[in-house]
Order: sequence, then C-alpha cells, then structure tokens
Amino acid sequence: MALETNAAIVGRGNTDGARLFREWFDGLTRAAAEGRGGAYVFVMGSLGELLRTFDLPLVFPEINSLQTAVRHVAHEYLDQAEDYGYSPDICGYVKADVATQLRKGALPMGTIPKPAIAVYTNACNTYIKWAEIWERMYHVPIVTIDIPGTRSAGAQTWPGDPDFENDRRYVAAQLRELIPLLERVSGVRFDIDRLRENMKHANTMSRGWQQVLELNRARPAPFNALSDGTIYLGVANAYRGTAAGARYFEELVEEMEYKVAKGIGNLTDEQYRLLFVGVPCYPIFRRFTELFSGLKGSFVHSTYLWFASGGTSSGYQCRLDDPLEGLAEGLLFGVRDAMDSMFFHTQPLLKMYEDYAADGVVYHPIKSCRTVSTGLADSRRALMQARDLPSLFIESDMMDRRVVSEAQLKNRIDAFFEGLATRRHQAAQSRG
Repeated sequence: MALETNAAIVGRGNTDGARLFREWFDGLTRAAAEGRGGAYVFVMGSLGELLRTFDLPLVFPEINSLQTAVRHVAHEYLDQAEDYGYSPDICGYVKADVATQLRKGALPMGTIPKPAIAVYTNACNTYIKWAEIWERMYHVPIVTIDIPGTRSAGAQTWPGDPDFENDRRYVAAQLRELIPLLERVSGVRFDIDRLRENMKHANTMSRGWQQVLELNRARPAPFNALSDGTIYLGVANAYRGTAAGARYFEELVEEMEYKVAKGIGNLTDEQYRLLFVGVPCYPIFRRFTELFSGLKGSFVHSTYLWFASGGTSSGYQCRLDDPLEGLAEGLLFGVRDAMDSMFFHTQPLLKMYEDYAADGVVYHPIKSCRTVSTGLADSRRALMQARDLPSLFIESDMMDRRVVSEAQLKNRIDAFFEGLATRRHQAAQSRG
C-alpha cells in the first residue's frame, strides 16, 4: 500500500504540470482557429483574475518564447527576427515573439491567437516597448498599469501605511479605467462576483506556492528550484485565478509534505544546497541543471521563482470583500515584490541563505535580459562583503545558443564545487 501511495504522489506535480501546460496550449490553439483575440500579458502583474472575467484567452509571450529555447528551435526564431531588422543585442524573448507573429502564431506546442488587447505593468522596461510592437502590427489597444516601485532597499510599505494606501488608490483608479475598455474589446460585461471567485482561486494558489517553497527548506530538498520549479511556475502563471490552478497547488503541497515526511529528495544523495540568482539557461536547460545535480548540488530556492511568479510566491492573500480594491492591493504588493527580487535582493538572499541552509549562491547574468542581469556583479560583491559565503558567477543566455558554451560553464562549475568541497573539509578540520 505504501508503494502504491508513493507511486501516486511522488512526481505528480511534474506530471500534472506538463498535462495542464499542454491543455493550456491546446486551448490557445483552438482560440486561434476560431479567430478569437487573446489578452497579451506578462508574468509580473498578469491580472489574470480580472481578464478571465471577460473570457479572454491569456497569452504569455515570455512563456511562448522560452518554450522555443527549451525545444531547441529558438535560433530559428531569433534568426528570422534579426533578418526582419531586430538587433542581436535586444531581448531574446522579444525577438522570438516577433518571429512567432510573423509565423502567424505558430509555436512548437501549438498556435497562439492574435492579440485583441495587451495589458501589462511597468515591472520590466521591455514590456512597454514590446507591447508597442503589437500595437503597430495589429492596431490593438495596449494598456500600461503603472505600479509605484519600492523607493529603496528595505523600504517596502504595507496596507495601513499612508504611502501604501496612496499607491493602492492610484492602482485601483487605473483598474477602474481599464474595465470599460475590456468590456468593449471582449463584448462581455464585467461581473464582480466572477472576479471575486477568480481571486479566491488565486489566493489558494498563492498560499500553496508559499508552502511549497517553504517545504524546500527540508533536507534533502523535495524539489529542484530550477528544473521542477519552472514547471510549477508555468502553472502558477497560466492557471492563475482558476479552480484547476488552485487544486494543482493544493495537491503539490500534499506531494511535497509526503516527500519531506518520507525523506525523499530530488537527489538521492544531496551534498550541496544552492541558491540561484537570475534566469535559467533554456537553450541547454536539462544539461545546465545536470551540471550541478551531477555534482550532487541541488537548487533549493531562486530569485526566478520569486519574480517570475509576479509576487505569487509570497502567499499574499487579497481581500475579497471589495474585489477591485483587493485586486489593486494585491497587484501593487505582487509587482513591487517581484521588482524587489530583481533590484533589492541582497538582504533577502542572506536570509534565504540561512533559512534554507544553503552552501553557495550561483549568479547567472544573461545577454538577453539587462533588467535582470545589470548590477548582478555589484550585488554579488555586496553579498560577499556582508557574509563570507561561496558564490559562482557564470554568464550565458536564456534564448541564444550562440552565446552559450557548455564547456566553459562546466569548467567554472567544476571549479566552484571543488571550492565547496575544500571549504567543507577545512570547516570539518576546524571543528575537529
């Protein structure tokens, strides 16, 4: 009976996550075939809870683009966009999406519908210019929701604080202006009770996501924050505000609790626990993870799981008594939290280092994303000044295989693990 329970639970999150992802792309393919327009959104502040009340299919260009890299065809899309006139120096996600539009939405996992509207925040400066491309291509409305950011490291404000309340009212006013436009674009009247129900599901998902991350403090860690975590992120974004998404994370918590209770880790012999800063190397995604796991290193947390979930990872619960005000509050906190993970992560990393009993931090700046990568060398220096802890600085890309050298990465990673082993040996001698 125990074996049957083990077989039914362990690995369920990955299996169900892959299935839900296929179903989501199948839905987008049907919408494209029916000629329905989609709402183009981004992972930091997608407003999925609101947009679903208007029956708009959600299209995440970031997710679409990274899928071309994971499936080893990104170079074809990048080449097409560059031939079209886009510079090799700009965001790889943007170029892959441009090529996707030139291919009438064709992607390895299906076909995405054309945009009917684009709704996005200012969490990433590229979002704004990216949306302007769709505006020029399709002459559709694009809407920027301006989210006031944290003023400085450690200056995050909370409900009840006058600055937070002023910012919340500012965001809420923008949402109220957005609703009539969504009604015109979709032909569906706004239903506040439907929004409340979607937000309830989003709250359940956020609470579960936070629990899953905290369960990875166990030794051995039940999941790999880089490989497994990316699957969980896909569901967190694509199914935000849905019953299916809420149920998935409730069951994911059950799986992780079971694995922790049984001492089941993502590695059979976990020796080193690592934190990851940046965006994964998708062109060699599986191999990139193996370069660490093959040396018995497990990623127990990452800033990617923080910012790419748009603040969902915090477990923040939006108030449901006044859904629009609650949504504005949640959006303000979530997007601000996501931006903090990119710009003010030094102190949170130090806490994460303690909470997760980490052995080292891996910094991974990438060519395609300056928003995430700029300043990582300075952040690493600040971390090392604050604490004597091992760190690795490696560079590649999230999309462009032309700037990914597996041999160079392996040399740097091997040397890093040698340093970890030496450090551990010296610590043991000192204790002895």
